[in-house]
Amino acid sequence: MSLATGQIKDERVQLVDAVNRPCGSASRRMMRRYRLWHRATYVFVRNRLGELCVQERTLTKEVFPGDYDLATGGVVGAGEAVAIAARRELAEELGIESVRLTPCFEFRFAEQGHHVFGSVFLVDYDGPLRLQAEEVASANWLSVAEALDLRRATPDTHRALTLMCARHWLG
Repeated sequence: MSLATGQIKDERVQLVDAVNRPCGSASRRMMRRYRLWHRATYVFVRNRLGELCVQERTLTKEVFPGDYDLATGGVVGAGEAVAIAARRELAEELGIESVRLTPCFEFRFAEQGHHVFGSVFLVDYDGPLRLQAEEVASANWLSVAEALDLRRATPDTHRALTLMCARHWLG
């Protein structure tokens, strides 16, 4: 998942200022409406062949419906630690639990009205997936090159993957 995790809900989102300092919280709806800076997680799931789990977003998603997330993840809740948010999203969206989560880096994304500080993680995983039907229409394993070439990749996950490659996190 990327910038949104399902239809706009009233859950509280951690807001940050333009340099990623916490500065309060707002409902997801208000964060989207006013395009406020917030935190999000991006978890790249890699199998033993070096392929990434790419998820097709459902058509009911508020942001980028039907597009492809190159990483799983979502917004960080008010007061929530990013690593806990990453584990929560990984379990909710793909059914992956009890795995080693490797923190990689943080990045800033400010495009198309979205203002996100992203925390990027990497997970090595070869087990079964249990997709969250409300958010994930399908999931496929693609090479890094194939994932980068997807025309309908969400812009934030595409940026995160580009940075993963540039920083040599994927081998």
